[in-house]
Amino acid sequence: MSKIIDGKAIAADIRKQIAAEVQVLKAENVTPGLAVVLVGDDPASRVYVSMKEKACEQAGIFSDEHKLPAETSEAQLLALIDELNRDRRIDGILVQLPLPGHIDESKVLEAISPEKDVDGFHPYNVGRLATGNPLFQPCTPYGVMKMLEHSGVELAGKEVVVVGRSNIVGKPVALMCLAKHATVTICHSRTRDLADQVRRADVVVAAVGRPEMIKGDWIKPGAVVIDVGVNRVGEKKLVGDVDFAAASERASAITPVPGGVGPMTITMLLYNTVESAKRRAAK
Repeated sequence: MSKIIDGKAIAADIRKQIAAEVQVLKAENVTPGLAVVLVGDDPASRVYVSMKEKACEQAGIFSDEHKLPAETSEAQLLALIDELNRDRRIDGILVQLPLPGHIDESKVLEAISPEKDVDGFHPYNVGRLATGNPLFQPCTPYGVMKMLEHSGVELAGKEVVVVGRSNIVGKPVALMCLAKHATVTICHSRTRDLADQVRRADVVVAAVGRPEMIKGDWIKPGAVVIDVGVNRVGEKKLVGDVDFAAASERASAITPVPGGVGPMTITMLLYNTVESAKRRAAK
């Protein structure tokens, strides 16, 4: 039976460190500030924003919430972002996705100052990640890397297979693993012989968004499995992209769903915000 990589416990440890760093900054008269912008009334987004607000409060970070009606125009949203870019109290700006259909998400994300882009989605930050000199790294893949680090998983020379090619998880986590000297293969739902690709992996990162798509017998004995997927099955059950029960019989370590990668995303958002505040304090 494999070791469970406990995302809740790792996140709690990192949040303690974040809270301590916030106190140091406050002693220097710098309070880290995060602006969160929610447009519309999407229930999942509302819950997520509420969780971010609570996490900021617990860490001592100033949280500046902007909850806008669904009919907010693109021009109005861009004007708000411009205002937040110029607000010295704000170290990080997060615009909750998805946005209403009449607003161009790319235009909005590119309007955020790269120096306040704590989600790591601005093309400038994507480019810096790709060239090995990151400013901000996207929160979920950054959380994956912290989990591997905390679990003592050495990536240098290892075969890593990433299943999923999204801009939010798959592509950036592949770049981060490359930076740790792993040999990385990116697969996706249309990859031929996907099972054989996964069977080569010393580390599997599953982020394809299909419930239990990756079967237990695809996992190389002793491999480490990081399951980023969160899929609702039926009314209440959540499952990952990996068949957890079968995979845990073969893996040396595996993340559960829920309680694995999920808690790390908001934690790394706080981490990025504090890093941004440190840069402000150093100016």
